[in-house]
Amino acid sequence: MKTKTLVKKALKNGFKSKPAKGYKYLKDLDIGSLWETSSGTKGILLDSDINARVIITQTKVNDNPDSYLGKTIISNLTEVKEIT
Repeated sequence: MKTKTLVKKALKNGFKSKPAKGYKYLKDLDIGSLWETSSGTKGILLDSDINARVIITQTKVNDNPDSYLGKTIISNLTEVKEIT
């Protein structure tokens, strides 16, 4: 019975999450901000609506890093560190 009550409460209140300590979501950054993910990808935020349009400037992918560089669309809920 207790599990059923917890599930109802969770569904009623909706899903809420916070980024990890020291990180922000892309949607919380200002347009033009520089950012870095925990995997070492760096970029610039161009636009933030439902998804974020970004320019990837640097990445630590081993196979073909050039294919990941340039303009792309990623989730607004990507956890990033703002580079100042």
